[in-house]
Amino acid sequence: MARLPKRLGHGESVDLVSHLDELRTRLIVSLGAVAVAFAFTYAFRKTIIEWLRAPVPGNFELTTLSPAEPFTTSFTVALYAAIAIAIPILVWQIWGFLAPAFEERSQHTVVRLVATATFLLACGMAFAYWVVLPNTVDFLIGFDSELYDTQLRASEYFSFAATLILAVGVIFELPVFILGLVRLGVLTSARLRRNRRIGMGIALIGVVLLPGVEFVSMALQAAPVLVLFEASIWLAVFFEKRWRAAGVFARAVPQAGA
Repeated sequence: MARLPKRLGHGESVDLVSHLDELRTRLIVSLGAVAVAFAFTYAFRKTIIEWLRAPVPGNFELTTLSPAEPFTTSFTVALYAAIAIAIPILVWQIWGFLAPAFEERSQHTVVRLVATATFLLACGMAFAYWVVLPNTVDFLIGFDSELYDTQLRASEYFSFAATLILAVGVIFELPVFILGLVRLGVLTSARLRRNRRIGMGIALIGVVLLPGVEFVSMALQAAPVLVLFEASIWLAVFFEKRWRAAGVFARAVPQAGA
């Protein structure tokens, strides 16, 4: 039976085999968290499917085209939901493995960043479900509706909805990502302010790469992303002054035994 992974201290020296053993154990814990969440989400798969189906207009039915598709579609939806539920544990296991590479005082900051990232992920997923997804579905289904007999395939719709919700949730992590780079000394607030237009351009490119190919979803996604980017700059200004005054800018160091 795999024991719970032991978190190494900063600078603690262990051999490569011990690192691989810790990685294996953390992978087992992560897969176990997904499995437990999957048991819950599969039991409530009908509720989750109805929840995801809600943005679809009532006059549209979701169709399946093969004998196995109802099962595989429900299984996939439950798996997506299980991964979303298990994300805090997955992130915590990743952090537990990487934490020894950072000084003790830096670890407390990263823990707060992880907690903030989880909160922003939930906010982004909620925004995607209640704002982006309904407007995107309405626009796409209604586009040139007089020319087409539009039908919705269940597997493709749920895959689209789940990917959109998760992708918007991830892009809401932008402030944490930027603050993390500032905290580690990779970026500075002055550099961010000087290159504001370039940063916004990169953010908009990221929006274009998100699911949803039409201008409605892009506009709905671009607005909060640009706001988050601008907020990240001023948060970087604020925290950089505090970190510089305290002399606690982090310096990543090679993990012991690596």
